[in-house]
Amino acid sequence: MFEFGRIPIFVKTSIMKAKLTLSIEKSIIKRAKAYAKNTGRSLSEIVENYLDTITQKGDNELISNKLKNIVGAVKLPEDFDEEKELRNYYEEKHL
Repeated sequence: MFEFGRIPIFVKTSIMKAKLTLSIEKSIIKRAKAYAKNTGRSLSEIVENYLDTITQKGDNELISNKLKNIVGAVKLPEDFDEEKELRNYYEEKHL
């Protein structure tokens, strides 16, 4: 807003918007609408911000800040067999 003398002048910038139809699982839509309501934002705003974020990164992989902080925190032995350990984990869990 600019003010010349006592007459306020409002300057509105116009951004072109377009409608987009998405096919999303009903349970996800329900949770997303609740999230939008709880955060005081529209679902369109949340989707737009997400799409804006992922298209500006330049990386094909997005890594959250939490994940970036823990990457490299655990040092595994060179002979670590991930498949064997995973198999053992599931055997113990389900047998």
